[in-house]
Amino acid sequence: ETLKAFDREVNEFVDYMFGPRDARVRGWFLLDSYLPTFFLTGAYLLCIWLGNKFMRNRPPFSLRPHLIVYNMGITLLSFYMLIELILATWEGGYNLQCQNLHSAGEADIRVAKVLWWYYFSKVIEFMDTIFFVLRKKSSQITFLHVYHHATMFNIWWCVLNWIPCGQSFFGPTLNSFIHVLMYSYYGLSVIPSMRKYLWWKKYLTQAQLIQFLLTIVHTLSAAVKPCGFPFGCLMFQSSYMATLVILFINFYIKTYRKAPSRTAVKETPVTTEIKNGFHKDYFAAANGLQNNKKAQ
Repeated sequence: ETLKAFDREVNEFVDYMFGPRDARVRGWFLLDSYLPTFFLTGAYLLCIWLGNKFMRNRPPFSLRPHLIVYNMGITLLSFYMLIELILATWEGGYNLQCQNLHSAGEADIRVAKVLWWYYFSKVIEFMDTIFFVLRKKSSQITFLHVYHHATMFNIWWCVLNWIPCGQSFFGPTLNSFIHVLMYSYYGLSVIPSMRKYLWWKKYLTQAQLIQFLLTIVHTLSAAVKPCGFPFGCLMFQSSYMATLVILFINFYIKTYRKAPSRTAVKETPVTTEIKNGFHKDYFAAANGLQNNKKAQ
């Protein structure tokens, strides 16, 4: 009874803050109450802390079969979401510049169903970090990595409850495309015989940054020429994406713009910081990136 009362108070507060929820998604798994999303996020952070303590004096696990299955599974899910979003928005005649929440009828419901999978995929992607912990790749678990994973899951709970279609389609479409490239690369890179055929790694950095910038431009386009999509949501999304751009540019500057000192060059081989166009922080920041040097 105490938990039910707490759940009711939390959801009443959330409804007070954001207003009435979209009735079309009521009853969908995990959406009616915020507590499951909140507790899963807390469990994720707790697993990182406890997992690092547990692994401190233990050898890393060899997880090659698990990584192959995991990465290929996320690749297939991302490919499904990409194709389904393209087909659903085409069917609904979505306006690329600005699309409201109710004009496309059944196509809006189709988009919302795909975006629910996008939201759910964010809890699956918590495993990115768990694999880092079990493989003792603690250097990959940076602030950017954890910030991105934890916030995305919570933000998309809000998106699904209040703006589950319309203008919300664009970011997940781009991100699903990026994830097809990213997770397929890291799934195949676990197989030693495949590594020599993987040529697109160096382009993922540029693609990730372009994704952030395009999402911001698309979001702000609806603010400049509105179509009824909630203005506050547009501003929040733009601000959140801006934080990712800032953090991403920070590692980009460290990687490509800041010339290392002569002493640093002698002491630290370049391959420890940059390999095939990637800084180590990027592996920790992007969803699902695995250490390519010693995939287990």
